[in-house]
Parts: sequence; structure tokens; C-alpha cells
Amino acid sequence: MMKFNTLCIIGMGYIGLPTASIFASHGITVLGMDVNSEIIHHLQAGEVHIFEPGLQSLFQQAIESGKLQVSTTVAPADAFIIAVPTPFFDDKSADLRYVEAAAESIVPHLQPGNLVILESTSPPLTTVDIVAPILAKSGLTAGKDFLLAYSPERVLPGRILEELVGNARVIGGVDRASAEAGRDLYQNFVQGDIILTDATTAEMVKLMENTSRDINIAIANEFSRLAQKFGVDIWEAIEIANRHPRVEILRPGIGVGGHCISVDPWFLVEAAPETARLVRTAREINDAQPAFVVDLVEQAAGGLQGKTLAYLGLAFKPNVDDLRESPAAELAHGLETRGATVLAYEPFKPAANLPGIHQVNTLSEALQNADLIVLAVAHDQFKKLDPAEVAKMTPARIVFDGVNAWDKAQWETAGFQFTGLARKY
Repeated sequence: MMKFNTLCIIGMGYIGLPTASIFASHGITVLGMDVNSEIIHHLQAGEVHIFEPGLQSLFQQAIESGKLQVSTTVAPADAFIIAVPTPFFDDKSADLRYVEAAAESIVPHLQPGNLVILESTSPPLTTVDIVAPILAKSGLTAGKDFLLAYSPERVLPGRILEELVGNARVIGGVDRASAEAGRDLYQNFVQGDIILTDATTAEMVKLMENTSRDINIAIANEFSRLAQKFGVDIWEAIEIANRHPRVEILRPGIGVGGHCISVDPWFLVEAAPETARLVRTAREINDAQPAFVVDLVEQAAGGLQGKTLAYLGLAFKPNVDDLRESPAAELAHGLETRGATVLAYEPFKPAANLPGIHQVNTLSEALQNADLIVLAVAHDQFKKLDPAEVAKMTPARIVFDGVNAWDKAQWETAGFQFTGLARKY
């Protein structure tokens, strides 16, 4: 079993920072590196820049123990983890520039016997066809002189610390020794099963997991459009259908967001466009859902031109501050395009500074001059709103619930005209 005393993690975002903090809390000396000097400045001041339950205290403990340091430069280590973003270009092809730059930054420090692990979600063959050749500029060969593996993150925002430890971990090596070395590293904290395979299979597994969910959400969203057309309450219909022992229809909504489910399927489409036809169709359905909801809101408002909307939520999912690829932001843009003034309140990130979106700092600011209330994200604090109290805060008397989080009867009792995504009840 290999022993790792020092570890350098490149990328201090939603995955890299929690991972660095956990490794440090288990006795490994960790350098957390990010090219964003503002992020490093905040971390050096003891402040995490992302909201994740438990992360601030774990990070502080790691810093105070001396086991975790942060920097804008890479340093030599026994092992390196690349945990940088992999967005896509406008044509939906993968933007691997962050991965390539991270690999380049390791080259001057790579030594025989080192382990390099790519965690960033990537198209199949990225590890062997892109990362390995870059690292070979060191004069060392992957699988011969140093160890190289791919191990995707498989965690849910809001539960990252819990799932990093408890979830199964897939490690794909360019050879068996690399996979086993990855196992030895992650065994420092992972309590779930550790499954060893080859690098390209591990890349494929991550994409399959998120793509299958994307496809399942796409059929739910398409059912919501059909239900709207037929005058059916989609939520009642799904509840009844799911009583079948072999049926589990997911919840429709205003779209699919986040840096995984809304991005990863495109990597398969890019890699094999002639084969990934269902994958592409599901992505197109989910990408178009915000525009469908814009039409519904416009109908509810009797036109959007000149209307002011109290818009609740911008995150891609409830109770997180992650706005990456958020359908709520896309919906807000669509409503603005139709002539509405959108006053967006996102309690988890009130100053996100998203281009073209006017954010307010409080719920009352959003409500005070509104003509219509739009619920875009089911944050707990929005779900708990008392319609009678809301009625005292706003002249708006029309509510649109895009996520099936509010009780229609309660809002109507409070004097609101209530509508939502394929809602009758």
C-alpha cells in the first residue's frame, strides 16, 4: 500500500476546497492551489467563498492545524489532484483549457513515483489522450515512471462533505498500479466502496450517471408540456403513475442546471454525435424548458410588457448558492426579454452579479412594487412563506409557482390568483 504524505489539489472550487479540507483533516499535508488570486486571498483570511454546510468550520480546523495551506502556485508533492471546471463552448463542445493548464502546471514538479489524478468531469479519453501527453513533457511516462488515474466527483451540492466520505468512489487508472495507488490515496477518508477500473471507463461512468438523470428529467418535462396542452395536473398524474411498482417519473420544473447534469451529456454528444441521438434530444428538451415556462408566466400575467416581477430564486437547485448553468437565471432573462422588470431575490447569493439580472437584497424589496410573484427555486425559506403575510407586503395578487412548492388553496384563500407549471389543484 502506497503512503502519501503531501498532496497538491489544483482548483479550490466546489469540489477542490472540500476535498482539500477533508484530506488535511485526515493528516495529509495539503496545498490547495487556485489561479484566482481573489479566492486565495479570501481563503488565506480564513473565509470560504462557497456555501456548503460544515465547510467553513472544517476548513478553519484544517488551516489552524497547519495541514492545509493555499497558494496561487503549484508546489512539489507526492500526489496531485486536478479539480478544475470543465465548461463548454457556445457550440456545446467541451472547454478543456482549465484541465490542460492544470496539467501544464504540474509538469515542472512531476517526479518519478508521483500520482496524478484528474477529477474534473471530462469527455471519454481525456485522461489518456490529453492529460498524459501534457504530463509527458516532463520526460516521464504515465504508467511507467509515474501513476495517472481518473476519479470523478459524484456528490450533491448541499451534501458534499457527507457524500465525499460516504459515496462509492470510482478510480480508473491508465494501468492497474495507477488505479491501486488512487485507491490508497482516497482510502484516507472514503468509507464507501472503492471500485477500480480503467481511466476511460471511469470517465464514461460519470457521464452515464448524469446523462441518465438528464434523460429522465427530460421525459418529466415533456410530460409537463403535454399535461399543459391537455389540461391535466401533471403533479397528480405523476403521483398516480408512480404507484406502478416499476415506474418512477421524476419531477418536472423550469429546466435543468448545475455544472453536471446540464453539461456532461454534451460531452457524449461531442464524442459520438451520430450515436448519442437520445442524449442530444433530452438535452434540447431540458434546455428549452425555461422558454416554455416564460410563455406560461406571460399567460398568467396577461402580458409581461411593463410588469414588475418579484422573482424568487436564482440558484440551480434548492438551498445552495451555486448558480452555474441555472435554469432560474435563464428564465429570468427570458422574462426580461418579454418586457418585464425582474427583481430577483436569491438569499444564498444576494450579490451574484449575474449579467442582465437585477438582484435585490431582501424579500421585501422584491415584493413591494410587484405585479406578479414567480417562484423559481424551492428554497426552504420560500416554501415556508405565509401567503397572508406576503399579501401585506405586496400589491401583487398573481402567483406563479414553477416548482410545485406552494399550496394553491392557501394562496387563493389569501386573495391570490394562483397558477403554475401544469397545475390545477
